[in-house]
Amino acid sequence: KDHRITVIFLGETSKVGKTSLIMSLVSEEFPDVVPYKVEEITIPADVTPERVPTHIVDYSGSDTQDHVICIVYSVNNKKVPLILVGNKSDLVEHSCMDTILPIMNKYIEIETCVECSAKSLKNISELFYYAQKAVLHPTGPLYCLDQKEMKPSCIKALKRIFKVSDLDNDGILNDNELNFFQRVCFNTPLAPQALEDVKNVVRKNIADGVCEEGLTLQGFLFLHTLFIQRGRHETTWAVLRCFGYDDALELHQDYLFPPLKIPPECSTELNHNASLFLQAVFEKHDKDRDCALSPEELKDLFDVFPYMPWGPDVNNTVCTNELGWITYQGFLSQWMLTTYLDVQRCLEYLGYLGYSIVAEQESQAAAITVTRTKAQDLQKRQTQRSVFLCNVFGGPSSGKSGFLQALLGRNLMVYVQQFLHEIFSDFDLLSESDLSCDVACLIYDVSNPCSFEYCAQVFKQCFQDGVVPCMVVAAKADQPEEAQQYCVSPPEFCRTHKMPPPQAFTCNTAGPPAKDVFVKLATMATYPHMAHVDLTNSALWLRASVGAALFAVLGFTVYRLLLRAR
Repeated sequence: KDHRITVIFLGETSKVGKTSLIMSLVSEEFPDVVPYKVEEITIPADVTPERVPTHIVDYSGSDTQDHVICIVYSVNNKKVPLILVGNKSDLVEHSCMDTILPIMNKYIEIETCVECSAKSLKNISELFYYAQKAVLHPTGPLYCLDQKEMKPSCIKALKRIFKVSDLDNDGILNDNELNFFQRVCFNTPLAPQALEDVKNVVRKNIADGVCEEGLTLQGFLFLHTLFIQRGRHETTWAVLRCFGYDDALELHQDYLFPPLKIPPECSTELNHNASLFLQAVFEKHDKDRDCALSPEELKDLFDVFPYMPWGPDVNNTVCTNELGWITYQGFLSQWMLTTYLDVQRCLEYLGYLGYSIVAEQESQAAAITVTRTKAQDLQKRQTQRSVFLCNVFGGPSSGKSGFLQALLGRNLMVYVQQFLHEIFSDFDLLSESDLSCDVACLIYDVSNPCSFEYCAQVFKQCFQDGVVPCMVVAAKADQPEEAQQYCVSPPEFCRTHKMPPPQAFTCNTAGPPAKDVFVKLATMATYPHMAHVDLTNSALWLRASVGAALFAVLGFTVYRLLLRAR
């Protein structure tokens, strides 16, 4: 983060040596002639200890008629740090610190005290270093001097940092994790003896700070308390800022939402490295190694978030085990869905998990692949995308919800027990986003003679231009079929509009419902230029679906989440 520091020198009279201090710093020698005040001085960043530009303002008592100085502050924002400076130390033989320290301890706004001499140049450079340090590495947000302990907001931030750095989630930072943490924060590893020295310091001070030769959370917090108490705030601040925190100990917006350029008509997907990162996150929280996250394990995973990002409804839209716990496929599917539909939220979530730190990337934006446009895909007759959106349209009780749940491997028996909410849609209220998809699925109930008419109306009004490939699904195929009360039969309608014939489907099965219809939808989304090809030929389906094999095997977990019932 860029900083600009302004240091204002205040004093009771014009004889305390404020101007002399400033001139001694700039010229590195005591001035023979000292003016009442000097104009504002700017010290460039490259010559300051903290590499930030510093403005020095000389306040002269002659600026007020009666020599009364009013230091004005906002009662709801007392964040400006103060430094007590004892000048002209060359004129006394003893230090006055014993007198000053009680004042410093009484007022928490005072960051430090320093005795110096403009004439002998004693502590002149140190004074301005402390001034910069008071702004860049303040004590106030980190530590409560009255209680002599870290503030809750600092503890909360450091707990998240510990959890992100605990790569195997065993509650201990082992030597490898400590070295990784040290390298990420300070660009240098710790020598083995230095690591042992750190752990020995912790062992001598707290009983539960070291466990199995690793640093516990309590030991980690103790070390940072020690840094602060010994005046090494910059160490703790360096760690906090490396992990995305601002001066108020909140995750910075620039950290959570890094720039990501997405041209129109392009989509967003997680890349391979991001998938590997999320796999590691899943595995480190799957403590019982059952390839599913229990409610407790999921809560532990999201402990680094300021809120719970997933509600119980997620379990109804992704793969779960027999206990209703999210599997790895379901976990990755939800992430891919979020990336596709709301990439800014995905960046935020990855930020909480510390993606840029653990993956050693500049930002979470490195986790995202921005695809080329659909028009380019059509022109080249191939796509590099692996995530596709299928919108499902159908009238009330047409079987949409059962169709969606079947993609999760749930038959009618499981579906009835787990998910009884059906999504209805008013045909007149279909929005542009409802119609923006890679493939459309039109579902009707074969046992309801009035069901197909809705599908026909949606197709004629929204998809007849042929831009989006469409498929008709004859749901509830286990029921006796009724003649549809429409001007033409569903098979004839499909032939007329060069669509595949209606695909029979039922979720009233003993085992998981068949997935061949989903393979065909995936193939149509992958090869949109085949929308008007005669797809009644099963051999052609087979050849086309070979190209979508990876999607069918690995991508179903993505696809099942991208089905939106209408």
